[in-house]
Amino acid sequence: MKTGRTFLRPLPLALAGLVLFLLPFLALGSHSFITIHDNLDTEIGSPYLLNKFRVVFDYRPTTVIPSIMNGLPRNALRSGLNPTVWLFGMFLPWAAYLINQVLVRLLGLLGMWALLRHRWLPGPKRRWLAAGLALAWATLPIYSVYGLTVLGQPALLLAVLRLREGRGKWWPWLLVAAFPVWSFFVFVGPFLGGAMAGLALYDAWHGRRAAAWRVRAAAALLALMYVVVEWPLFYSLLVTQQFVSHRVEHDLLRTVAFGLGPGLRSAANFLLLGQYHSSQFFRGAMALAVLAALAWGRGGWRVAARRLAPWVVGMVGVAIFCGFVLQGVALVQHRLPLLHAFNLTRLGFLLPLASFGVLALSLRLLPPRRHLVAGVLVAGQLCIGLLMNTEWTNNLRELAGHPKKGQPNYAQYVATPLFTNIKTYLAQRTGMPPSGYRVGCLGFAPAVAQLNDFYTLDSNQNSYPLSYKHRFRPLIAGELAKDPALRTYFDAWGNRCYFFSHELGRNFLVPASPVRTVQDWALDAAAFRKMGGRFIFSAARLASPARSGLRPVADFADARAYWHIYVYEVAAQAR
Repeated sequence: MKTGRTFLRPLPLALAGLVLFLLPFLALGSHSFITIHDNLDTEIGSPYLLNKFRVVFDYRPTTVIPSIMNGLPRNALRSGLNPTVWLFGMFLPWAAYLINQVLVRLLGLLGMWALLRHRWLPGPKRRWLAAGLALAWATLPIYSVYGLTVLGQPALLLAVLRLREGRGKWWPWLLVAAFPVWSFFVFVGPFLGGAMAGLALYDAWHGRRAAAWRVRAAAALLALMYVVVEWPLFYSLLVTQQFVSHRVEHDLLRTVAFGLGPGLRSAANFLLLGQYHSSQFFRGAMALAVLAALAWGRGGWRVAARRLAPWVVGMVGVAIFCGFVLQGVALVQHRLPLLHAFNLTRLGFLLPLASFGVLALSLRLLPPRRHLVAGVLVAGQLCIGLLMNTEWTNNLRELAGHPKKGQPNYAQYVATPLFTNIKTYLAQRTGMPPSGYRVGCLGFAPAVAQLNDFYTLDSNQNSYPLSYKHRFRPLIAGELAKDPALRTYFDAWGNRCYFFSHELGRNFLVPASPVRTVQDWALDAAAFRKMGGRFIFSAARLASPARSGLRPVADFADARAYWHIYVYEVAAQAR
């Protein structure tokens, strides 16, 4: 009986809810749907390759990843101290991703529960609300491959607040020191440091010098740990630059929409939905909670307004900043090159926690007799997060036997059996392993080929040598000349250093059926060959490969794969 009563307590039930949330992923395994954009097509390949080439902790300037871009500098990828990298060294990529997600969401739930119970929703009568909100937090749509960058913020905030009060001995310091290990400095580091500095100044202004010094010490520890964890980044920024990044050519004057209207629309998106990398969910439950607190809050609407106004005004201010800041940066980008290193709109990574803070504090203002309203608001937030979590909803569809069209699961996307057949065929044809030649990918992300151990000239990278971008451009210059939008996308941005086709546009999910045919593809085959390129893997059939300096080799299909891959080789006259 005691065990049953323990299980029916709020926190164990929230943990059980998290298990139910994760069941579709665990049941499907490698057939789980995993977010593709900026995730499966980018982030999952790097920890896999760091482990494959055994360079996780090799930060020497000469160390490269040979299968990416003819040798991408190792230090362009994530830190070897990141636990996600360790998981990819112990498990297959799909298993490492799912285990990483389980751990990140579990720690996120526990951190939010602790913050709510100690700060925002204390007291025995609010345990169920805290458990529901903690579960809602842990099931938000996030990029779990970014670790605790978002979901770990509640634990960090609680630690800083405890240190500020002089409470707790060692564990708050441990949490502050641990956060940089499993988060990304470029996403949240500068903004968390700025927030902590602001809190220290606030305390100093009000005469709380001891509290201010403790917060300063916490900020210094956070910064020190980020330097240790992200040493290659800081060494490149502050000491010696290993390579000139392609990011110096990011031209916001060509990529940002200017004007009051675009800025306000962007600000509204940050405030009401959020940016998809940080967690995109509708803030409707938060807004309704604020209205409920104003209508029924203890002490009347003035008390509620006074307590909630700083939070709401702060969120609006952050949203307006994020909505307009790139317009300002565009005007000074060439005078302040360091701005290319950091995207200031990432201040929006703090908004998910702020929105939950507003929601929790609004619930706290409601009197006990409004417990039903509070419960509905928490349930509403949970439902909003679940329904906007495309990984979860797509996996429910997978389990039901009705997968979403055009959204392949991991096994279909990576298509290991299909690419194993290609690898075997080319080994027989060339007598060489994949390391003996280079390939390019058309109609699908090069990360697919990289995860199947091919060596690609193209890739999607947040930072790579500018010199490589300049060498690569002639290969696709003919296609860029046909399409101003693609030309701007590559020249003014360029993270996706891909083999583009103006007929395909930015479609990198060309399926096996129906067959897509590219009528005219302009490739500088001679330049491709000079860079070591030999084969083009295309998800679309080329109608006239000879005009591209190519000749067809074979095509490969597999019922288990999302792709039908056409293999072309550089023709003899292009060599």
